[in-house]
Amino acid sequence: MKRIGLSTGFAVTALVAAMSTASVVQAGVTDEDILNDQMTTEDVVTNGLGVQGQRFSPLTKLNSDNVQELRPVWSFSFGGEKQRGQESQPLVKDGVMYVTGSYSRVFAVDVKTGEELWEYNARLPDGIMPCCDVINRGVALYGDLVIFGTLDAKLVALNKDTGKTVWKKTVADYQEGYSLTAAPMIIKGKVITGVSGGEFGVVGKVEAYDATTGDIVWTRPTVEGHMGYVYKDGKQVENGISGGKAGETWPGDLWKTGGAATWLGGYYDPDTDTILMGTGNPAPWNSHMRPGDNLFSSSRLAIDPNDGSIKWHFQSTPHDGWDFDGVNELISFDYEDGGKTVKAAATADRNGFFYVLNRENGDFIRGFPFVDKITWAKGLDDKGRPIYDDTNRPGNPADAEKGEVVKSAPSFLGGKNWMPMAYSQDTGYFYVPSNEWEMDIWNEPINYKKGAAYLGAGFTIHPINEEYIGVLRAIDPKTGKEAWRYENYAPLWGGVLATAGNLVFTGNPEGYLMAFDAKSGEMLYKFNTGSGIVGSPITWEMDGEQYVSVVSGWGGAVPLWGGEVAKRIKHLNQGGSVWTFKLPSSAEMASR
Repeated sequence: MKRIGLSTGFAVTALVAAMSTASVVQAGVTDEDILNDQMTTEDVVTNGLGVQGQRFSPLTKLNSDNVQELRPVWSFSFGGEKQRGQESQPLVKDGVMYVTGSYSRVFAVDVKTGEELWEYNARLPDGIMPCCDVINRGVALYGDLVIFGTLDAKLVALNKDTGKTVWKKTVADYQEGYSLTAAPMIIKGKVITGVSGGEFGVVGKVEAYDATTGDIVWTRPTVEGHMGYVYKDGKQVENGISGGKAGETWPGDLWKTGGAATWLGGYYDPDTDTILMGTGNPAPWNSHMRPGDNLFSSSRLAIDPNDGSIKWHFQSTPHDGWDFDGVNELISFDYEDGGKTVKAAATADRNGFFYVLNRENGDFIRGFPFVDKITWAKGLDDKGRPIYDDTNRPGNPADAEKGEVVKSAPSFLGGKNWMPMAYSQDTGYFYVPSNEWEMDIWNEPINYKKGAAYLGAGFTIHPINEEYIGVLRAIDPKTGKEAWRYENYAPLWGGVLATAGNLVFTGNPEGYLMAFDAKSGEMLYKFNTGSGIVGSPITWEMDGEQYVSVVSGWGGAVPLWGGEVAKRIKHLNQGGSVWTFKLPSSAEMASR
């Protein structure tokens, strides 16, 4: 379909959209729709295919017996020269797909035809400072609104039918290094968002806004010592200092620029009425400048969605010296142990350890390595705290230009980075996209300067193996055993989807959408989309047929920060499109 009159900062509505919305009244997304998303197979209205983020679909029409019949039905290009990394997960509601592209763009697409209905381009200032590419991970839907965050740290609400701006709020100052890259979350009519910018000495925070008006409801800083607030009748009311007081686990005034950015967003557990949100690295990277645990950096936080209070925390890397952000998703799941149901939550950390926690109180249940090589720690104690190998912490530069160089595994890009894993309610496995790489890392002197990079470290990343870097792993969270693995030459950087059809989907930088047997790991299907996949696949059903969609467009942190690894993927082409596939009803009937 031809684009008409595109203009930066404005939505463009095609004639087909106006005609269709004039004749069809579409229901808005409700709180009930959001809470039930995992089981309502005709749409996808949450990031994670459900508020708990399991990325598991109960659909079985497409399964391990017939997935070879999966066929592409349309591909929609984001167009122009704004390609780069495309890390979005699409949402689908009432026959319309809402998907974000790089440079803070939103598209509404007819899911039957692949035709554009409208497009919104944020008017970005010249001074944005995204750490890890100009990506966006998706929108949230509520009522008649499509809500997303921009690279200049704004929340924007658009009308779902026209793409026109309904409200816009500034979350933080982009000139200080803040940005928004995560898909927002809607809980009880509130938009929940984190912030990006941990490499710039920002102060991480989680905030809630009224989804209908955009008015702020509460704010909770994620660095110890900063005051939280609730907002009542237009007034700001103090709601307690994070951690109780300033400086308890930070030296001097470093808590004022402590990092702990909440750049990946979070999920929600309705069983305990809790937001589960991770926090990034402490600032600066040079750990010798900030002795102490540096709360609440590199942690998982349980947050009350009603007022932003912290219920409990679990710190995976206290006194982090390797940039092991703790933002990776904490996924709620239940399992049986001795006849009792355990309400657990699991996360695969950048530091190379997989953690199972009690999501009711944050207690450590078990932890184990999920990558082949870990050198920075010797293991975990009975509370889940790392047992450090002090010889593998980058040296103190003191007055020198740099400290002692150490070779550390995993690299700071992590045993697993942002790319979301999936949990199958059928197999009981987590399907974890991971990478095997290490780094040379050293510390350097650094002083804070507003809006400037605040690392105090240097590094070079290396592959550990010649044959592969990426590994998709099926992991049993009750035993720590790896059920199967798929090894990929390039790093894996895209999300995972599991289905009740005994399937696991993911993509790779080489451009392939791949489907695996969930129990055995056998690759059953692959299709090349023309550019690397670093987005997260979804599935839904329409008119009796099952569909799969995934965003394609190589980029993200790896080619920007990848060191020696970047040489392995330098030939890969950028892109910007969303591909949609379906299993025709004829193929589904033939497989019965």
